[in-house]
Amino acid sequence: MAREFSTVGVVGLGTMGAGIVEVFARNGIDVVAVEIAEPALERGRATLKGSTDRAVAKGKLAEADRDALHERVRFAVGLDALHSVDLVIEAVPEHLDLKQRIFAELDRVCKPEAILATNTSSLSVTEISVATSRPNQVIGIHFFNPAPVMKLVEVVRTVVTAPEVVADVEALCARLGKVDVTINDRAGFIANALLFGYLNHAVGMFESHYATREDIDAAMKLGCGLPMGPLALMDLIGLDTAYEILDTMYRRGGRDRRHAPVPLLKQMVTAGLLGRKSGRGFYTYERPGSPKVVPDGTTPPAADAALADGARAITKVGIVGSGTMATGIVEVFARAGYEVVSVTRGAEKSASVCEAVKTSLNKGVVRGKLAEADRDAALGRITWTATLDHLADVDLVVEAVVEELSVKKALFASLDEICKPGVVLATTTSSLPVIDVAMATQRPADVVGLHFFNPAPVMPLVEVVRTIRTSPETTATARAVCAALGKTGVVCGDRSGFIVNALLFPYLNDAVKMLEASYSTADDIDHAMKLGCGYPMGPFELLDVVGLDVSLAIQRELYLELREPGFAPAPLLEHLVTAGYLGRKTRRGFRDHSHR
Repeated sequence: MAREFSTVGVVGLGTMGAGIVEVFARNGIDVVAVEIAEPALERGRATLKGSTDRAVAKGKLAEADRDALHERVRFAVGLDALHSVDLVIEAVPEHLDLKQRIFAELDRVCKPEAILATNTSSLSVTEISVATSRPNQVIGIHFFNPAPVMKLVEVVRTVVTAPEVVADVEALCARLGKVDVTINDRAGFIANALLFGYLNHAVGMFESHYATREDIDAAMKLGCGLPMGPLALMDLIGLDTAYEILDTMYRRGGRDRRHAPVPLLKQMVTAGLLGRKSGRGFYTYERPGSPKVVPDGTTPPAADAALADGARAITKVGIVGSGTMATGIVEVFARAGYEVVSVTRGAEKSASVCEAVKTSLNKGVVRGKLAEADRDAALGRITWTATLDHLADVDLVVEAVVEELSVKKALFASLDEICKPGVVLATTTSSLPVIDVAMATQRPADVVGLHFFNPAPVMPLVEVVRTIRTSPETTATARAVCAALGKTGVVCGDRSGFIVNALLFPYLNDAVKMLEASYSTADDIDHAMKLGCGYPMGPFELLDVVGLDVSLAIQRELYLELREPGFAPAPLLEHLVTAGYLGRKTRRGFRDHSHR
């Protein structure tokens, strides 16, 4: 039987500590909440009161339950108040020497059988434990912010943590209504080890002026369904905290360059730009602590002002290709009121694209999202042909043929001869260099990448990829077209992976490496990212949906271009692809889908 914890202590009543106090008190456990001085204690008390009052206002907590919750909490200055608790959780700032001093003192104050836990998100639990005479009773219990809301707890055992201590803490997590994942003591644990490499990479993109902060954040929210963009998330976490976590992970985690904090991060911290808490970070906020973003010197002009910047008028669009992507793009343009010329390699292909577009539009009618008259009008705007010459009078061509450079280059050379001057020529490539395609024409200034996401009628994001030869007018036209389609266009340079894939796939690759090292299971890693970071899918769920072969091909492209050792494809991913385990499409990937 797991031991019963009747009283717990919490040391440090910042946002995290106060949240942990609330979690325990909500679940009927008495709490001794401790701070170093009276003013800090009062701030902690106010944080707890504010949080529970908001829960009452939202109807998520009854007034009587709130009052009972507060009755269970005793506030005290100094660690001596913890002499009779069964478990202590420390939630002070991420400084090893500070935590070690506190644990040495807790070891002296607390009863011999008490468990001592740290909420550290990046420091070594082992190094904290050796400050005590009972390292076998020291464990990591890493809650996520905000603790009352987030379901995940990482339970971190050291090589000497007693098995019964682990079992007792796992049972306690279940009592608190949390999902726990139990792991060994390693830099960043699961969630931060996967999250912070991605966040640091996003800061590097911003630092190099590859894309704006707004476009990087919009790309990850709209392209991957994430609850926040990476730079907004950094502001929420606090840039000083993020810097400490990255620096610790770099030093403890094998000196992977991807965890070496981007220089801009240190500069911002030194300048006091710490994110929401200081009122300025990557964004500017209404006041310190406010979540409300206000315009500043780098806020882009309103959409219409930007779009007036030399954008050409587009009324007629040619779309080349007959796959899923081409079909979706034909529908998107036709529904948005453009005249569309759909070019395929033969009458049979045209018939099947036509059928697919009709089916999709009919579904829209059945679901009440499209009027019958609008469906008929959209279909009436499309011309079906197997001849490229019919693109002689269009204003924009979107190419969506197979991802082979030789095929795309041959097509663009033909378009160069057929299309009138001033036509924007766009490629939907997701992995090939747009400049290679552009240089197959005599008009590289008119060539741009328009990377739609699948399914095109549903996904709101388009990456607008400008090469070093793309003219500002072409980029402005592409952005204006995205806006007219009701899509969000994000502008970036012509680098492997653009924004979304360049940030997403190294994170997925890191997850595979973590599994490969037997650090955790696929289920626990998926739980950690969904419950700890609010991701819509865990990395292994997503890899099986995308296809392991597709993922490997993208990761190889990134590695070849950036030559960053941390981007080398995980051997396990290569082995699974070689074995034909490609994910859902072959019914076997990281998981077995044959029975589903």
